[in-house]
Amino acid sequence: MKKLYFFDFDGTLTYKDTMFLFLKFCNPTKFYMQFALHVPLFILLKLKLAEAEKVKKSLIFKVLKNETKQSLEKKSQLFFEAEFPQIIRENALDFIKNIDRENTESYIVSASLDIWVQPFAKHFNMELLATKAEFINDQLTKNFAGANCNKIEKVNRIKEAISGKKYDKTIAFGDTSGDSAMLKWADESHFQFFH
Repeated sequence: MKKLYFFDFDGTLTYKDTMFLFLKFCNPTKFYMQFALHVPLFILLKLKLAEAEKVKKSLIFKVLKNETKQSLEKKSQLFFEAEFPQIIRENALDFIKNIDRENTESYIVSASLDIWVQPFAKHFNMELLATKAEFINDQLTKNFAGANCNKIEKVNRIKEAISGKKYDKTIAFGDTSGDSAMLKWADESHFQFFH
């Protein structure tokens, strides 16, 4: 039986949200300053009066402004080395170790930026579908390259990635409403399975 696994990353495989962790890792001083400045936006977000994607873009860019692709790739690898394996849920680690690689394809599908999730996906020998950081002339921009990989966009990205391939069973793992479309789309779904 050929299986296809889809794992959300933040909260599903990890204990914590990696965006804040990574931004703090890259530049603690800038992170705390920008976090404080973004508190009013976080409040509006909770009240559903602000768009999550806009707030996310703003915080990421303000902290990582002037970073190059090479510098961020290097920091992402250092971040992985500093945080792995303690950031990953033990149940998730055990599950991933026991995946039958011969008959299974596995993907991490994340709203987090590809730049810092990539080393984790590489370590797990998984494909990565994530929100893409945009670089122009090697410099990080204020935008994402394409849509934020969340909600229905997760399904869109999955369909695009597996187009033309056949599987006996698709199995998805998630932990928030941002994963609901992916969980609904899969043949079998698990909510907060590793918690």
